[in-house]
Amino acid sequence: MSAQVLTPAPAPEQSAITAALTRAAKRPAWMLSVAALIAVVVFGFLAPHTSASFRLSATDAAVKVPPLVVPAVAFGWIVALLLIAAAAWAWFLATQRQRSLPGWAMGLAWFVFLAGLMVWLVGTANNPDISLVQLLTGSVALSLPIIFGSMSGALCERAGVVNIAIEGQLLLGAFGAALGGLLTGSLVGALVTAALGGLLVSALLSLFAVKYLVNQIIVGVVLNVFASGLTGFFAGTLLKDGENFHDMPKLAKLPIPGLADIPVLGPIFFQQTLLGYAMFLLVPGLWFALFRTKWGLRVRAVGEHPKAADTVGIKVNRVRVSNVLLAGIVAGVGGSYYTLVSTSEFSRDMTGGTGYIALAALIFGRWNPLLAACAGLLFGFVTNLQYILAQAGTAVPSQFMAMLPYIVTIFAVAGLVGKSRGPAASGEPYVKE
Repeated sequence: MSAQVLTPAPAPEQSAITAALTRAAKRPAWMLSVAALIAVVVFGFLAPHTSASFRLSATDAAVKVPPLVVPAVAFGWIVALLLIAAAAWAWFLATQRQRSLPGWAMGLAWFVFLAGLMVWLVGTANNPDISLVQLLTGSVALSLPIIFGSMSGALCERAGVVNIAIEGQLLLGAFGAALGGLLTGSLVGALVTAALGGLLVSALLSLFAVKYLVNQIIVGVVLNVFASGLTGFFAGTLLKDGENFHDMPKLAKLPIPGLADIPVLGPIFFQQTLLGYAMFLLVPGLWFALFRTKWGLRVRAVGEHPKAADTVGIKVNRVRVSNVLLAGIVAGVGGSYYTLVSTSEFSRDMTGGTGYIALAALIFGRWNPLLAACAGLLFGFVTNLQYILAQAGTAVPSQFMAMLPYIVTIFAVAGLVGKSRGPAASGEPYVKE
């Protein structure tokens, strides 16, 4: 008789882990499959038989670059084929190796999908010719309060405090900038009062969430309502009388000579306001501080394992309070965009839910300042795209275009690029034993 070799059955725990890994790996594959199907039907078969034209130079640019003309049908099929290949790769990794598609490949696939969508939308417009420079510079401007808000969220949540109150911080920052600008007539006064407005919300958040251990999500929602009512009341009482007020100061663009004339990139990076340049410095600076300094190590230790941080001498609640207060200053300065750059007056609830989009950008960016800033730029791009296409006369209903930024937000929060895990102790109050 031949000897029979018995293979041991896998342990139940191992089978459960394998099944969980397979399910997690299949999620991006399913999403890419849906994206590929949309690309085949919409970008391929339903593509307009026109060409989308993207102007690469401003009308007053010193250096002129010919426009980029893209045939909608050919480009649509290229996008469809690339997405089919990405979906096939994702299924292969999910079924054969229980692995998800690499992050860079997933990001590139969604970039290709967004490019195909943009070409299709521009191709369906009555005037299929838009300025890419205007689209990108406007996107950076619209993403500015989102990015400042997401940086505020990163400062809080990396220290273990959930910051739902970003909306209130931005709103009170916008009101503070308007009040300070009208009272002092100077940009410095407006920015200082904007920072104080965000600081007020953060002080209340740290008081109730850190000291009195109130549920952080509930406190954040209440503070947003509080900021809305407070600014609405004072806007109707303090700002309605124009007497004894100076003219509202404005943050003008500060072009850098020479660099501002670079095609496409010049207007984006080197023709910004003071807030724009501050944003370009804040994002890499905060990333470096969080991940490359002793201070950042302490903050992340408090957000991941506060009890262990306490045992090595870190004052957990002191770190949390200081981070929350700093986050309020950051968000307050970001809120000044609405009254110092976008408009010259304050109106009730003028932030329009930007704080919640900033929170979605933070989750989308996996609590990393660099990735969160990229997510904020994506939301700003989608928002500006609807305005540009509305001017071009796209055939897509305006109601759908108005919903587009929020649709992107929902997909991002739902885990477009896979499951995100925030700091382990985020939202959990710490009581020293």
